[in-house]
Amino acid sequence: MPLKQLLDLTGRTALITGGSRGLGLQIAEGFVEMGARVVVSARKADELEAAVGRLSILGPASWIAADSADPAAVARLAEESIARLGHVDILVNNAGATWGAPAEDYPTEAWDKVMDLNIRAVFLLTQAIGRASMIPRRSGRVINVASIAGLFGNPPGTMSTIAYNTSKGALVNFTRALATEWGRHNITVNALAPGFFPSKMTRGLIDHVGAAALAAYAPLKRIGDDEDLKGAALLFASDAGKHITGQILAVDGGASAY
Repeated sequence: MPLKQLLDLTGRTALITGGSRGLGLQIAEGFVEMGARVVVSARKADELEAAVGRLSILGPASWIAADSADPAAVARLAEESIARLGHVDILVNNAGATWGAPAEDYPTEAWDKVMDLNIRAVFLLTQAIGRASMIPRRSGRVINVASIAGLFGNPPGTMSTIAYNTSKGALVNFTRALATEWGRHNITVNALAPGFFPSKMTRGLIDHVGAAALAAYAPLKRIGDDEDLKGAALLFASDAGKHITGQILAVDGGASAY
């Protein structure tokens, strides 16, 4: 099969959480450009409308507002996505949250908020989509957006995000464990582990530390941009990645190589 055909997503459907901005919107743009029909989800309808306006220039896209921290909303998101798309070929679990505080002072409510959104919601949505769409069809791609923060601790002087790091570490092993379970259903499960990218979540850190200082941690001496996740996500979503599962791909300019 020609390589262009292996990478083509024409006729595929995708649900992307946290798809109204940042990394989720970047992935959505890549998928739509390669022919997929996409539903993006987030909490705020106005941001979703703006995102779909941008995506619709490239191809078919729509949105569903849902708070992924609410189990009932997650169940509704799964049902509405399948009803709208017919089935879900590709699920991108990108929605997430962080909270900065020293570990010794970390609030319990902050821990619960981060864990509920970054790992419990991922489990619930993936379970629902898998059970209702991917397993019956014996086909699917699950892509979890983890972080290099789930691979090791934070460089001194950058972040105090114990719950975020822990949740992303859990997501890394969730990816591996689910890949071993669902391989028999012809479902691949992989994770992207981005390094520093400009986003609403990282804006405070970039303002505090500086983009140049953060770039200095990476061998390529740069932070991520608006294009750097598209190819990696496309690999996991397309037939080009059909023999890849249970893998964590760091997209970090080499920062995790140290």
